[in-house]
Amino acid sequence: MWSLEFSHEAVKALMRMSHPEARRIRRRLDDLARDPWAAPNVKKLTGHPGFRLRVGDWRVVYLLSKERLIVQVIRVAQRGEVYR
Repeated sequence: MWSLEFSHEAVKALMRMSHPEARRIRRRLDDLARDPWAAPNVKKLTGHPGFRLRVGDWRVVYLLSKERLIVQVIRVAQRGEVYR
């Protein structure tokens, strides 16, 4: 199983959103940590390193550290704001 690491910005975003939304995103991240290669709704970012996970209208941008087996959650934001 992979470990999850959150950026300060990602933690703040999760704290600001409603509890049910944050719980839903956290469940999806826990699923992602079990096997990042088999997770649904994941795409490789074009022009940037990393991946994005779609959870409803929310997007989670993350990096994978294969050497240390860590999923680094960089950003959590709504669809229109995440790539700015």
